[in-house]
Amino acid sequence: MKVNYVLFSAMLLISVVNSHAQEDGPRENTQSPYFLIEGEHSSIEHLPLLSTRVDVSLVGPVADVRVEQVYKNNGKIPIEAIYIFPASTRAAVYDMQMIVGERTIRAEIQDKNKAREKYRKAREEGKRASLLEQERANVFSMQVANVMPGDVVQVVIRYNEYIIPENQTYSFLYPTTVGPRYVSSAAEENNTAFTANLYMQEGDMPSSLFDIIVNVNMAIPISHAASTSHSINLAFKDKNQAVARLATEERHAGNRDFIFDYKVSGGEIESGTWLYEHNDEKFFLTTIEPPASIGQNQVLPREYIFVIDVSGSMHGFPLATSKTLIRNLVSRLRPDDYFNMLLFAGDNKLLSDSSLPATKENVALAFRLLDEIDGGGGTELLPALKRLHHLPKECAELSRSIVIVTDGYISVEPEVFDLIDKSLRDANVFAFGIGSGVNRLLIEGMAHVGRGEAFIVTKPELAKEACDRFIKYIERPVLSNIKVSFEGFDAYDMVPANLPDLMAERPIYIFGKYRGLAKGQIVLSGDRAQGRYVYHQVLNEAVVDSANMAIRYLWAREKIRWNQDFNQLSSDPNRVAKISALGLKYNLLTDYTSFVAVEETEIINPDGMVASVKQVLPLPQGVSNYAIGFDMSAEGVSHLNLIPDSIFVVPVVLSEIESDKKLIIEEVFSYDMHVWGHDVLAEFEGKIMEITLAEKISDIIVTVDAVPVTEMRRRYTMLLLLRLKWELVAGEKLRIHFQSGLHIADDPCGC
Repeated sequence: MKVNYVLFSAMLLISVVNSHAQEDGPRENTQSPYFLIEGEHSSIEHLPLLSTRVDVSLVGPVADVRVEQVYKNNGKIPIEAIYIFPASTRAAVYDMQMIVGERTIRAEIQDKNKAREKYRKAREEGKRASLLEQERANVFSMQVANVMPGDVVQVVIRYNEYIIPENQTYSFLYPTTVGPRYVSSAAEENNTAFTANLYMQEGDMPSSLFDIIVNVNMAIPISHAASTSHSINLAFKDKNQAVARLATEERHAGNRDFIFDYKVSGGEIESGTWLYEHNDEKFFLTTIEPPASIGQNQVLPREYIFVIDVSGSMHGFPLATSKTLIRNLVSRLRPDDYFNMLLFAGDNKLLSDSSLPATKENVALAFRLLDEIDGGGGTELLPALKRLHHLPKECAELSRSIVIVTDGYISVEPEVFDLIDKSLRDANVFAFGIGSGVNRLLIEGMAHVGRGEAFIVTKPELAKEACDRFIKYIERPVLSNIKVSFEGFDAYDMVPANLPDLMAERPIYIFGKYRGLAKGQIVLSGDRAQGRYVYHQVLNEAVVDSANMAIRYLWAREKIRWNQDFNQLSSDPNRVAKISALGLKYNLLTDYTSFVAVEETEIINPDGMVASVKQVLPLPQGVSNYAIGFDMSAEGVSHLNLIPDSIFVVPVVLSEIESDKKLIIEEVFSYDMHVWGHDVLAEFEGKIMEITLAEKISDIIVTVDAVPVTEMRRRYTMLLLLRLKWELVAGEKLRIHFQSGLHIADDPCGC
């Protein structure tokens, strides 16, 4: 039996306030930093970034992005450059190449382990090589080996994403710099170790040039286009096309994310179709846009079923927020709307055996039930969702929305996803996560499988804004029971297979493939407040355009995302194989595939000796040196004496454990255990926690000094491991020794 030991002994500072600073915002780009460690070669001159040029093609809601970064080795010795490529959480990286002088090295997509080995071998042989890996959904690590003194290196990366609008406004975001975080560096024998980027001082502007050009091409007329982050020059080619370029005075503004908003409008529901052909495969994307303005007479009769977690972990702020959310939404229902509530903990309870009309009496009945609950007991989500399957729908034309409100501290198998997909297809499933340690994988996975959206709030002060945004999002369905059919158009392999209701705040995307000619019609039908709706999209008017190449990658990425959602909570070799196969076939970066490029024809560094260096990045605009409790510069790292009230100390040094898992444990048990509370951590002083892994997450055993921990603590421990994709090996034991001296410090530096 394999046993891993984790020894807590060295000091690590974590700011609870800043650690989730961006989770509640509408945009997902870079995550907040948590700690930084100095690299080995701080005396070496760092690889300077000379310029960044970004070319963006926005075709409808699809962005195809080409990033060209130019670097120069100003040092006197060969180097291995390590740097970070930040991107949107929805980015699909599909191409990378490195250009040195007249030589272009194009990357190949390979199995991650094979790519690492190929890169390591080339580096040691003195060949130019590069490796691009996915660290997180929005962070990629790049290594470029054997960059010789005086070399100018041009790196070109291409990715695409589709953009989800809010209130009919599409917002394209290009992140220019990534906050301090761990970065993987593939070393010998896969001995992964995290290093950190070095940062300029607060307020320092980047010396490198930054330029971005955005081309917009919509099937529907553009009503608005602007940048909310930078000054731009904007010109319209016609009512459907526009081009924007960064203003000259912004050429050194690479210290803040570039944001470009564009909006389309129309008095009626509109649809557009884009086509792309690639060898023997043909792809299409159809969008259904909601009207620009929605009157009450256009809103469908609604049915809301609230599935509320009232277990012990929801006690306090999470449950109070849940009650406020439901009160506000129910109080805004019309008399012809319906609603119901299902409370779940160890057991579950329905407000009514069938949904109730939103009369004053029924609303008052619901409020009395809310007043009675205070949070307690275990958590059983799966039986609650099974009960919904048998809940009758009062009227076929109703737009049914299931709202699951929970903190995610739930021990569930992927059967939850299967249940939502197979048994709740007649509803839109929205997930509202509340709590300081929300399990995003569970929340986002349920919403994705249920064709809804996920909303998360982690702090009480942000609860009202998040609730208001959620209510606005779901309270205006304009088209339900949507079906798509084809006349004279041979379509297949569509994603999603089942369509959600059309909300006033959200368009619907349909990705698919087709055979033969792009002719005939796509017929969209559904129910709206004014009666039956039927729309015929004539494909003879759609043009097969090479500019639509992103559709191919987005189709594959949606397939990957679907499998990845199911794979988050329980690793399945079949799903891993599907993800890998899609990544390899469609040239996409995934958790299991990486890009590697090797110049095989020339050995330019015979002894294979290189120094690893990191590109110095600017701090994002408005971010203080104090953001992570360190003063950061190319010269070194020093602790600052500013100690926010919410900082606590967890001493951490790991030993007797494989390096890749060591890093996971460092993050999990240092970054996330603050939700356990100071008192609990103090109780663990001098004790040993033992985690016995199992094939099923529900069978994992967690003890402290051989005594089983509470059910809530056990479940949360499992979620921490699963969130960072811990590979569960049945019977493996993980031991964590909480050394004496663990405490909440008034002076973490010991000054």
